[in-house]
Amino acid sequence: VQLQASGGGLVQAGGDLRLSCATSGRTLSPYHMAWFRQAPGKEREFAAGISISGTSTYYADSLKGRVTISRDNAKNTIYLQMNSLKPEDTAVYYCAVFNRLGDFYSGYSSQNEYNYWGQGTLVTVSS
Repeated sequence: VQLQASGGGLVQAGGDLRLSCATSGRTLSPYHMAWFRQAPGKEREFAAGISISGTSTYYADSLKGRVTISRDNAKNTIYLQMNSLKPEDTAVYYCAVFNRLGDFYSGYSSQNEYNYWGQGTLVTVSS
């Protein structure tokens, strides 16, 4: 599965961005999906996850209330709407495919549970 993330850029604190992650040649509809992020000098961390149907979503505590993950299976695309951005949100954002069907809840935040990764898109939030 080849994933293409886009939508990053430079934004002022308080601004909004919408990230997209699309694939070509293979459908994303059978997979749970997630966004992770890696800030400069830090480990990559879970940001948001969405189940196959889109009915279950999960967020990092630091992002709850400010971001929304969604998916359009017909377009083979997932999104991360980010509002009220803060300088500490500056990071490279990666989309990823969960490596198994069924249970998502028990492993959604673990990088080890994901086997396909996009190239990342850089979000820079200025103060």
